[in-house]
Amino acid sequence: MRAVWLREFGGPEVLVPGEAPDPVAGEGQVLIDVAHANLTFVETQFRATGFGPFTGALPMIPGNGVGGTVAAVGPGVDTALLGRRVISTTGGSGGYAERAAVPAAGLHLVPDALNLDDATALLADGRTARMLLDTAAPAAGARVLVLAAAGGVGTLLVQLATNAGLHVVAAAGGPAKLALASELGATETLDYLRPDWTAGTAPVDLVLDGVGGTLGRTATTLLRPGGHLLSYGLSGGSWTDLPPAEIEARRLTVLTLRPTPDTIRAATTAVLADAAAHRLRPVIGRRFPLAAAADAHRAIESRATLGKTLLDV
Repeated sequence: MRAVWLREFGGPEVLVPGEAPDPVAGEGQVLIDVAHANLTFVETQFRATGFGPFTGALPMIPGNGVGGTVAAVGPGVDTALLGRRVISTTGGSGGYAERAAVPAAGLHLVPDALNLDDATALLADGRTARMLLDTAAPAAGARVLVLAAAGGVGTLLVQLATNAGLHVVAAAGGPAKLALASELGATETLDYLRPDWTAGTAPVDLVLDGVGGTLGRTATTLLRPGGHLLSYGLSGGSWTDLPPAEIEARRLTVLTLRPTPDTIRAATTAVLADAAAHRLRPVIGRRFPLAAAADAHRAIESRATLGKTLLDV
């Protein structure tokens, strides 16, 4: 089968197309004919450094999420799954390929009313967005600042928060990204490419921070006394650093996302149902063929993409 190999850590050029043996569905597994691979910023960080939530010995085929059709089932798996459209995580490897073997227990069936590429785009970012709002549990009408509001998670957070009756303040870089956030329901937009991007903005009740670093730290200055911060990403290079003395003085609450298998599954099911019912729209901003995985990583790292980037296999 065709695949993309990672043989050393480094720049996008270390992602090299090649051949690989076809995987086989083992006990409790299914074999998926992959139509789309879901790309995340975390995968670019792993490719560059080897650090992150994934593990694996080189050489390896990277990729943590796929959407496709069940082509074979292993021992102990219901044959009714054959031919079904599904999405699944892979455990951190094996996604950038024509076929992937994954545990049947982790599959999510794609609703008939939902396109497979849209379902794949929701796999990682959709469940994250849903769990972030469930964890923060802001009151109706609360002012919520969404950082990186035009990214994969951000575009979904803007929609989910708007649907929940929240006042969304969307922060992103540049006019195109701000226009997208407004289209998706944001009430206010802030361009954080401007040095004074927080000036004149009323305080917010909650910051949902997928950036960290300097931007995340600046965003916290908008929190009202008693406000909440929930950080879930560090594309800015580091987690947002709030000194304990400032947290105490401003009576801030720093929340942490603590997913469990049950909450992950419930959140994924919920966003798939929302998308099938046209309450949620995944934004697929860029698509690349499998062999161009390196170009896809470059696009993500350049911050030039809107919404989700997919590999079309």
